[in-house]
Amino acid sequence: MSVHHERLGQSDTYVVKVVGRLDQALNAMLEETLTSLLDEGHINLIINLSETSYINSGGLRTLVSAWRRVSRENGSLQLCGLSPRLLEIFAMVGFDQVFEIVPDCREVLAP
Repeated sequence: MSVHHERLGQSDTYVVKVVGRLDQALNAMLEETLTSLLDEGHINLIINLSETSYINSGGLRTLVSAWRRVSRENGSLQLCGLSPRLLEIFAMVGFDQVFEIVPDCREVLAP
């Protein structure tokens, strides 16, 4: 279980990768990572969920908070690599209409 971030090539976009279950343990790590990036002025983010097997309400709340802040600052936040189960959860709560979701991370991570 981990949360990693790195700059996407020479762009001003940062990729945040969540590995494991996005539950109590990882929510705090994700929130800390996103807050730190946003506080540093990095408002173009890609959240790679290709290795995320589960998300709870706290994880959804963390993503929505980051999306709101990015939107206020005219940045972008994309989600990629969601499993069918995660897509189902996002659709159930209507977040598939809120977030820009890219099925294959290679589409947004290619140089």
